[in-house]
Amino acid sequence: MGNKQEELEAIVQWENYDIVAIMETWWDDSHKWSAAMDGYKLFRRDRQGRRGSGVALYVRECFDCLELNDGDERVECLWVRIRGKANKADIMVGICYRPPNQDEEADKIFYKQLGEVSQSLALVLMGDFNLPDICWKSNTAERKQSRRFLERVEDNFLTQLQSWLTREIPVDWKLANVMPIHRKGRKEDLGNYRPVSLTSVLGKVMEQIILSAITWHVQDNQVIRPSQHGFMKGRSSLTNLISFYDKVTHLVDEGKAVDVVYLDFSKAFNTVSQSILLEKLAAHGLDGCTLRWVKNWLDGQAQRVVVNGVKSN
Repeated sequence: MGNKQEELEAIVQWENYDIVAIMETWWDDSHKWSAAMDGYKLFRRDRQGRRGSGVALYVRECFDCLELNDGDERVECLWVRIRGKANKADIMVGICYRPPNQDEEADKIFYKQLGEVSQSLALVLMGDFNLPDICWKSNTAERKQSRRFLERVEDNFLTQLQSWLTREIPVDWKLANVMPIHRKGRKEDLGNYRPVSLTSVLGKVMEQIILSAITWHVQDNQVIRPSQHGFMKGRSSLTNLISFYDKVTHLVDEGKAVDVVYLDFSKAFNTVSQSILLEKLAAHGLDGCTLRWVKNWLDGQAQRVVVNGVKSN
């Protein structure tokens, strides 16, 4: 959040929010003053002893608030009681970040806190629970921890306030503005231009959400071979070359011949069959909800060329 603080303040000021919740702040003691925001009370819980994560809640100063602190640092949860004005009831606001690898013991601590705060107050719970196998349309899940989460949601009479249950992507998010960037050579030659596709910011956010869900699944289930280096976190063309060079030198040292064949597919992404792609994802166990996201995202993609502010049809 450090390098995004000014952007956050600008958005909050423009939208005039009463409450702002943030997950994965990555704050520590050095952010005590830089995290403050004029006109808002700040409640925060940083990850203790480790980098990353952390949750924070900004509440407009006109509200009377009280943070409930249970002292248990094994879960990254923050509970703030907002007193209702006049004859309005108090509201409990909770924000939680659940790491993907959180154990069941930490889950139990969170469920205990959830049960206590939801007994007598209206509750609004926000967070990132990293349970991508949950299908909210049917309220089903594959993993035991995810099913237990759904049970606790039902036990505490919680309902999801907003979810794109239809798994449909807004049409505007699928529209790309293509800007032709001149590389070199004659400007009259279209082959000397590199097309740069600009899509909706929210569309890019959605891409990352879908990508995170798929990446988590394929890594957790060891779908991708160790020999894959492209588009893998912690790997690159450099690690590919190192692995290749190591293999070749071993074969040469053993007196064996080495033949290398290089293949490069022109416009490879455009040649991928969407139906085959979805079938392969399903065959590797990707849940139905995420598959519907992918299918809807791929359907109806459109683009237009923009030159000097003039758009093509």
